[in-house]
Amino acid sequence: MAKPQTPLRQLYPSVTAFSNLLAAFRKASKGKRYKPEVLVFGAKLEEELFRLQWELESFTYAPGAYRQFLVHEPKRRLVSAAPFRDRVVHHALIAVIAPPLERHFIPTSYANRQGYGTHRALRRFRRACREHRWILQADIRQYFPSIDHRLLLAQLAGVIACGGTLWLLERILANGACQGAAIDAFPGDNLLTPLERPRGLPIGNLTSQFLANLHLDGLDHRLKALPGVRVSLRYVDDLALFADRPEPLHQALDVLRDELSTLRLRLHPSKTRLLLTARGASFVGFHVIGGRIRLRNHSLLRIRKGLRRCQKAILQRRCSVAMARSSALSWNAHLAHGHTLRLRQRLFRSHRFCADLSPLLAYDQQ
Repeated sequence: MAKPQTPLRQLYPSVTAFSNLLAAFRKASKGKRYKPEVLVFGAKLEEELFRLQWELESFTYAPGAYRQFLVHEPKRRLVSAAPFRDRVVHHALIAVIAPPLERHFIPTSYANRQGYGTHRALRRFRRACREHRWILQADIRQYFPSIDHRLLLAQLAGVIACGGTLWLLERILANGACQGAAIDAFPGDNLLTPLERPRGLPIGNLTSQFLANLHLDGLDHRLKALPGVRVSLRYVDDLALFADRPEPLHQALDVLRDELSTLRLRLHPSKTRLLLTARGASFVGFHVIGGRIRLRNHSLLRIRKGLRRCQKAILQRRCSVAMARSSALSWNAHLAHGHTLRLRQRLFRSHRFCADLSPLLAYDQQ
């Protein structure tokens, strides 16, 4: 990672400040005000926040157990939900450490950053496809479950010189260790090394999202500086490098494999490929070809299933029309970033609860 001029110091008092914990509660409860655990916490808000503050300041804070469940969209994966009080701590921590560290991220790292996101990444990807002939696309295999705790903590210690903050980060990491990834051996390992090293960030945590982004920042800077590589984009563990000739991208692939090996990570073999941009390429759920942005088939299938679920829930009175319409509005806004006008008209006009969307089905945002 490109380090700040000096390591960040004296962060912990800001993390544990009552005003920061109160702001963290508001962020963590946004959109979840009526969830039982939020209502219980909020009923004694001041008492709960003072208890959290005391635990953090006395270094007695212990994260609770995760609630785990499987999701199947966009792909099958295990999601871990932390208890609400722990999510308050996560927001309090990230609110303090993220702003100074994010300033050193490359501008084409788009995930989990305010003002960035998938649609901005898609626009930059489309522009790069227009401007350059070749693209190297790569995906890191089982990225979140494979992140090595020792390497991540060493990286954090290089940019944060605050004992309290590092203690809290270590507590959160240790509580979220998992062994769900494939067991890989790397140069210098003995037979037990892959089993002895704690690893894994729970998918679903705010801290996991930020730390996963931070962990690859050094790789971002290395790839961006390679000769002949014109553009380097990343969205979490999906990378796209552009060049005008294939040779720089072959070199970039070698560098990428070596850099990931030092982080005890591997590329996904079937999702790493060198392509001519004229033949089309996919990124963040869309396919770009000839300057046009199309929805990928699996993304279309997911939205169709979602619309059918909404329709069924309305008929069974498990969901109000207003709630279903809100979901449809979100899907429509997402799809409008591609050339999807006719597709959206077919999708939404076939469902009665989407009738009010008609004024929005007359244009694309491209």
